[in-house]
Amino acid sequence: MNAIVYTSGTGYTAQYARLLSEQTGLPAHSLEEAGKSLPANSEILYLGWLMAGSVQGFRKAKKRYRVRAVVGVGMGATGSQLDDVRKANALPEDMPVFTVQGGFDMQRLRGVYRFMMKTMAGTLGKRLATKADRTPDEDAMLDMLLHGGSHVSPENLSGVLGWYRAAQQG
Repeated sequence: MNAIVYTSGTGYTAQYARLLSEQTGLPAHSLEEAGKSLPANSEILYLGWLMAGSVQGFRKAKKRYRVRAVVGVGMGATGSQLDDVRKANALPEDMPVFTVQGGFDMQRLRGVYRFMMKTMAGTLGKRLATKADRTPDEDAMLDMLLHGGSHVSPENLSGVLGWYRAAQQG
């Protein structure tokens, strides 16, 4: 594996890329930076923020690089939405896919994304707030929508790091 490449909208994905870089020794590049410094067909671990299950920047990255695994960074709990992410991005069954919980800060969003999240936070927030039998994941989502915050942590990367170490040995 040659590098970690990522697309970050509000900085949470970039934080995870830096954490992975520290743990693996691989250089981390934004997708834009990678286009200038990383040769085409390099093997990469790709991280992108999630929007409706779609890993942002993934399609562009897969055109230039050999993506070995995909990490989606979103508001949901770490390890959730794996089937949705695989389907939304047309990922083959043998492609390792991970999701990690990032964060939410309305002030970091710009343009259409801010408008979309404001709308979603209002409708989803109201629906979750009135739901009587919320799951722990739904409680966490409601808390994030109402109060924002970061859930970036090295512990959320344990699955990714386990895969990476096994791939390096095999």
